[in-house]
Amino acid sequence: MITHIQGKLVEKNPTEVVIDCNGVGYHINISLHTFSLLPESDNLKLFTFLQIKEDAHTLYGFVEKQERELFKLLISVSGIGANIARTMLSSLAPQQIIHAIGSNDVGTVQSIKGIGAKTAQRVILDLKDKVLKVYDLDEVSLVSNNTNKEEALSALEVLGFVRKTAEKVIDKIVNEAPNASVETLIKQALKNL
Repeated sequence: MITHIQGKLVEKNPTEVVIDCNGVGYHINISLHTFSLLPESDNLKLFTFLQIKEDAHTLYGFVEKQERELFKLLISVSGIGANIARTMLSSLAPQQIIHAIGSNDVGTVQSIKGIGAKTAQRVILDLKDKVLKVYDLDEVSLVSNNTNKEEALSALEVLGFVRKTAEKVIDKIVNEAPNASVETLIKQALKNL
């Protein structure tokens, strides 16, 4: 497995780069996120993932290790190939994808081109536990808070309140009491609606 390539940047465009490493040019597919982080200098190091199929050996490159690890998680999901995973990382920053998965935010995942409702749900179902294990406690607590917010919003919708109105009230409550439980959020929202 090729884990990283360091050399002279010969070509670059938003979807791929060519790195000359001791006279050998490596064609590496990248996401827009990685493209935005490429340094101005000619010397470049990318963390890579080599995908081997019957008809091709394809290298994917990432400026950050975190993005590479997320890419590996995404392609482990049935129905998500390397190109769709790269599209996901081009559409949203890795942190946004992590938060969307950790907070059961199907809408955010589904907003990515090529991802339908079932695939978005499968991504969240397959990866939520892995994402919560891998990323640090600050991210997890922020994510669990988002889950409380979503659960409270769902409950208010069931009670007949308009989601946008309820969301404004819940956001205000979350800003004042970031660690509020679902029950507290609902009770406070009912007082203000």
